[in-house]
This record gives sequence, structure tokens and C-alpha cells, in this order.
Amino acid sequence: MTVFYRRMPRFDYLRPRSLEEALAALAEDGAAKDRAYAGGTDVLPRLKARVVKAPPRVIDLKALAELDYLEWNPERGLRIGALATVRDAASSPRARQSFSALARGAYAIAANQIRNRATVVGNVCSALPSADMAPPLLVHDAKIVCIRSGAVRTLELDEFWRGPGETALAAGELVKEIVLPPPQPGERSVYLKLARRATLALVGVAASVVLEGGAVRKIRIGLGSAGPVPVRAASAETALLGQKLTPEAIAHAARAAAEGARTRSSHRASGEYRRMMIEVLTRRALTALAS
Repeated sequence: MTVFYRRMPRFDYLRPRSLEEALAALAEDGAAKDRAYAGGTDVLPRLKARVVKAPPRVIDLKALAELDYLEWNPERGLRIGALATVRDAASSPRARQSFSALARGAYAIAANQIRNRATVVGNVCSALPSADMAPPLLVHDAKIVCIRSGAVRTLELDEFWRGPGETALAAGELVKEIVLPPPQPGERSVYLKLARRATLALVGVAASVVLEGGAVRKIRIGLGSAGPVPVRAASAETALLGQKLTPEAIAHAARAAAEGARTRSSHRASGEYRRMMIEVLTRRALTALAS
């Protein structure tokens, strides 16, 4: 599909030099019409293409060094600051070792130029059903830390998305970081994506598993492009708990994941095709974890 870009619409621009300045600026905006961004790889092209209405002011967070981190703590887990890039997650030795689905999902995003600029938090805040970071973060039990002047709150990831392009961020709030708890001993994970070249996922499936005595003790399956927001495949997870990852059990769980999906048709793929591919990718992901 050809997109004809026009000139960038008019808006005021602010580049705060501290987190306090950024939060104060957002607090001034009682109607929550200003738009904050980090990498800008999603919001700026959408503004230029007139997909979204131009805000009165855009707030560029890229100068806030205190939000640029990807840190590991054995007790708390992995902390991904609002300015940590997708490339940071893709190349992090800790992410590759302990959060394989996250690293694979980050590497699956677009091309080097985009990964060097885009942020993990920005990908989550876009609230796209096809966001590559979403299924991996779901299976890694990620939490979202939101801040505003004088207040901090933590949300489960599935509480953060309200609908396509819509999040639970309140007026004056920013996402400070995403926190992934330490993985359990022996936990393994994977992310698989179906797409045309380096584009948005037609379907994305992440899975993580902990086996005990050959049987599933913990299982997470996250789906992208399976509904209005990224979701966990709860029925498939329930079907596998306590079971061995046999080909029959895997096939049953993959069908359950597809049957529970609320896929939609678009110019990129039909809803029926997406459901079929959810089953295929779920089966492949679980098979990879069983080997």
C-alpha cells in the first residue's frame, strides 16, 4: 500500500532536560492532549500521514538520560527504562540468556535503523495488537511502572492496554519503566513472528515454559494480532498445565489458542488466515520448547 506523506502538521515542541521538567509539562496539560514520545518511530510518521490528529504540543523525552537504562538485578529482575532502545533489548546478554523471547521479539522489529531509535516502552505504548514486544513481555510476566508528579503506580501488562491505540495512562502520566521478574530455574522462552519482510506482524506468538519431571509446571503463551489487544492464550495454558509436551498435547493446546483468538480481517490478512497461523506458530513454539 502506497502512503503519500505530506508536510508535518503544526504543533509546539518541547524537549525537557530533566524528568521533573517533563512531568511538570505534562501536569500543565489538564486535557491530556499533549503527546510525549521517546524514539518517535511510530508517532511522527503517523502525524505526518495524518493518521492521528496533531496535538497542541509534542514532548520529546530523548534527552532524559535518567530513563535510558536496561538493568539486571537478581532479586528484582530486568528493568527496561523508557528510553532503552529495541536494539538494547535485542543485544543484551542478560536478555538473550534469561529472556530469550524478549530478545527475539526485539530483533524481529523492522531494520537496524529503526531498532537503533525505537524504544521497548514506545512499542508497548503504541498499543498495537501486532506490537512485537507485547507477546514476549506477556509471557515474561512484565509489569508497567507509571509516574506522574508526586505519584507512582504499577500495572500488570494486560491492564495497561484498553484497546487498539489506547492505554491506561492517565493525564500527566509517563511510563517510567517495564519490569520483568527473574525467570524461574530452567525457564525457557521463544518468540515466533509471521510477517512480510521486516514489517508489522501478521501474527506473533511467544511462549515460556518451566518443566518439572518432564511435565509442565508453568506455562505462558502470548499472542499478537489475535484480538483488539495482545493477549495470553489462557485456555491453551490451562490445557498444558501438569501435562507432558507431547505432540498430541501441543496440537491440542495450539488449537485451543486459535479457537480463543478474536482475529480480524484487514488489507494485510484475513481473520481466518490469522487464526490458522496462530495455531501453526503456537505449535511450533511449544515444539521448540519441548526439544
